[in-house]
Amino acid sequence: MEQAEPPAAAAAPLKVIVLDDDPTGSQTLHSCPLLLRWDRDCLRRGLAHPSPFLFLLANSRALAAQAARERVQEICRALLPALAEARQAGLIDHWLIVSRGDSTLRGHTPLELETIAAELARAPEVAPAVTTQMTTQVTAEVTPEAAVEVMPEAAVEAGIVARSEARTVARSEGEASPQVVARHRGGPAGSASDAALPGVDACLLVPAFLPGGRTTRAGIHLLNGEPVHTSAFARDRLFGYSTSHLAHWLQQKSGGRIRAREVQGISLAELDAATPDRQEDGSVGEGEGHARLCQRLASLAPGTWVAVDAERPQQLAALGAAVRELTAPGGSDRWGRPRRFLFQSAASLLNGLVEIGPQPLDQQGLAGLRRRGPTGPLPGLVLVGSHVPLADRQLQQLLAEDRCRGVELAVSTVQRLLEGPLPDRLLPSLEAAWLEQLQAVLTAGRTPVLYTSRGELICARRRDRIALGLAVAALMARLAGALAARLGYLISKGGITTHTLLADGLGVGSVELQGQLLPGLSLVLAAEERLPVLTFPGNLGDDDSLRQAWLRMENACVGCQP
Repeated sequence: MEQAEPPAAAAAPLKVIVLDDDPTGSQTLHSCPLLLRWDRDCLRRGLAHPSPFLFLLANSRALAAQAARERVQEICRALLPALAEARQAGLIDHWLIVSRGDSTLRGHTPLELETIAAELARAPEVAPAVTTQMTTQVTAEVTPEAAVEVMPEAAVEAGIVARSEARTVARSEGEASPQVVARHRGGPAGSASDAALPGVDACLLVPAFLPGGRTTRAGIHLLNGEPVHTSAFARDRLFGYSTSHLAHWLQQKSGGRIRAREVQGISLAELDAATPDRQEDGSVGEGEGHARLCQRLASLAPGTWVAVDAERPQQLAALGAAVRELTAPGGSDRWGRPRRFLFQSAASLLNGLVEIGPQPLDQQGLAGLRRRGPTGPLPGLVLVGSHVPLADRQLQQLLAEDRCRGVELAVSTVQRLLEGPLPDRLLPSLEAAWLEQLQAVLTAGRTPVLYTSRGELICARRRDRIALGLAVAALMARLAGALAARLGYLISKGGITTHTLLADGLGVGSVELQGQLLPGLSLVLAAEERLPVLTFPGNLGDDDSLRQAWLRMENACVGCQP
C-alpha cells in the first residue's frame, strides 16, 4: 500500500529534511509527508511535495549504536543523490538536515549527527566543503573506557531487562555552577572540540519542546521547570544520564570526546534581542540583534557544538531567521559563503526554521477523519507499548472507562514460547487467541486496548532481549493489521510500537501528517484506506491525556480542555 501522489503545487525552495529517530517527531507540524522507506521513488515524491518539510522515519532509537549508525548511513546514501537530482530539476533551492530526537534527551546523540556529517563529507558535490580537510571517520558514541551498553528501545517499551549486562553511564563533572555555565557559554568562538564534525560549520543542539514543557535556560534543560535529569526519563535503561547541563550532557554522551568547556551556547537574551522588530505600519524588520546573532553563528569554528536556549516560539523564530540567512545561496553576498549547519533537536525548532501557519483542520475536523461504515462510525483500537511510568498511569486512566476493554499481551508468555522448542507453531496459536479477544471486544461495541504487561521482565542474554522486544512489537503490529479493515481509527502509544505498526502491521511506505489532535499528538493518514492513526509519544502528556485523546476520537470529550 502506498501513499497517493501529493497534489500538484510548487515545491518549497527550502526543504527541511528531518531524520526522525521515532515516528512521533512531527508533533508541532501539519500537512507534510512522513516516509518509512527511502527508495528513489519515495524520495522523489517526498521532495516534490509542496510542504517545506520531509520526514524520514529512521526508527534509530529502537536500535543499538552500530545498527543506528548503519541505518543513518543507509538513509543518507539514498537521500543525498535524491537531493542533488531535486536541485537540478528545480524542485528545491537548498536544504537543511535535522536529526530530530527526544526532548527528554534519550537517543543516539552525538552518533547520528556525526554519521550525517561523515556522509555529507563523502558527497562534496551535494554539500560543498566547509573545511579544507575532511574525514569520513565516525567515532563511537562513547570511548571504550566509558562504554555504554545500550538496550534497544523496543525492548524497553515491552518492559524487558537483561540480567547479565550491567549498563555503565559515562559520568561528567556533574551540574555546573553559574560561574562554570558562564564560562562555557562565553568561550572563544574560534575553539573547536577534537570531536569536530567533518564538513559542517556547526551543530546546533536545540532540545526544547515547548508544548510539552521542555525548555532550556542558561544551558540547563528543564521539564516543567525542573532539571530534566531529575525526571524518570533520565533513568531510562537505554539512554540514562546524570546531568541537565547540555554541555556536560554532550561530554557525558560522547565519553569525553566533546569537551563541555568547548561547547558554545546561545542565550535567551541573544535570541530575544534578535527577535524581528514590528514597525508601526505592521511590517517586520531585522534589527541589530539579528545581525549580531548572524555574526555569532558565522564566526563559529568548523564543527562546533552549540547548545541553544529556548522558552518561547519567538526565540526559535529568531534563530530560524538567522539560520535561513546564513544557509541560503545568497548568504555568500553578505557572509562570504553559505554556511552548512546540522541540527540535533526536538520538534519545536522546526517551526522556527520555517513558518507554516495554522493547520487546515481543527481538533474536531481531525477527529472527523474517523472512518465510517454503512451504519455509522467504525470502532477504534488503542495500542500501548510504551513502558515509562507516565504511560502506566495513562493506561490505568483509560481502562477505567466503561467503554474500553483491556487485552493484556503477556510478555512473559511470549518469552517462554520463543525459548521453547516449537515457537513457530505455538506463537501463531497464541496470537490467534489474542486476536479472538480483540474481535470479541469490538463485537460487544467497546474499544479494545491492547497493552503489554506492566513491570520488568528479565532476560539472561542481550540477544534474547533484543529478539523478545522485536517479537512483541511485531506481534502487536500483526494483531492491529488483522483488524485494520474494520477500524475507524488507531491510537498507538510509544514510538517503536507506532513505527512497527505503520511499517509492518499496516505495510505502508509513507503516511501524510494531518495535524495535532492535542498538543504534541500527531494524526496521520495511512495509505489509500485513509485510516487515521494517532501517534502518541511515550513521554508526553499528563495522566489523563490518553483518555482525552480517545474521547476526542470517539467525539464524546465532555469536559476536555480545548
